[in-house]
Amino acid sequence: MGKVIYWMNTSIDGYIEDPDGGMDFMDPDEDFRQAANDHVRRIAAFLFGRRLYEAMEKPWTQDLGKEGAPALEREFAQIYKETPRYVFSDTLQTVPEGLTIVRRKDAASVVTRLKQEIDGTLQLGGPELAASLVDLIDEFWVYASPVIVGGGKPYLPVREQLRLRLVEHRSFASGIMFRRYVRP
Repeated sequence: MGKVIYWMNTSIDGYIEDPDGGMDFMDPDEDFRQAANDHVRRIAAFLFGRRLYEAMEKPWTQDLGKEGAPALEREFAQIYKETPRYVFSDTLQTVPEGLTIVRRKDAASVVTRLKQEIDGTLQLGGPELAASLVDLIDEFWVYASPVIVGGGKPYLPVREQLRLRLVEHRSFASGIMFRRYVRP
C-alpha cells in the first residue's frame, strides 16, 4: 500500500509564497538539493495542484534539465520527467503526454485508488489540494528556509486542528530545517 506525503518548502513563519506570490526567498544550497534528489528518487508519483504543477513543469521539463544547468538540477529534472505526474484541476483541458488530469470531484477516489494500487510514495504538493485531501495524507514534510516573510500563502490552510507527531528533524548547512510529522 502506498503512502501520501505532503511536502512543501516554506519560510520559518510557515508560508510557501510571500505576500506578493513570490518564492524567491527560498535559496537552497547544494546540501538541500542533494536531499531533494535522494527523496524524489523514491517517489512513485507526483500529485500536484494546478498552480504547483504550473510552477514545476516548465522549469523541470525544459529549462533546468538542459546541458549547462548545475548537475544536481539536471539530475532532479531527469528524475522529475521520469516520474508519473497527476495534476488536479478543473480548469486545465490538456496536459503533455505522460501526465494525467484529475478533476476535483474525483480527487479523493483517485488518491485512495492510487494508495491501494501503488506500493510507494505519492508526493502531494499544493496547499489547497492538500487541505482538500488532508484525511488521506500520511506524512507532512516541511523544509523551512531561514527567512521570515510575514504573510502570503500558508503551508496548509486547514480550518481545524490537526495533531501530529514529529518523527524526524534535521538541519542543513544552508540553515534550512527539515521536519517530518505523522499522525499520532
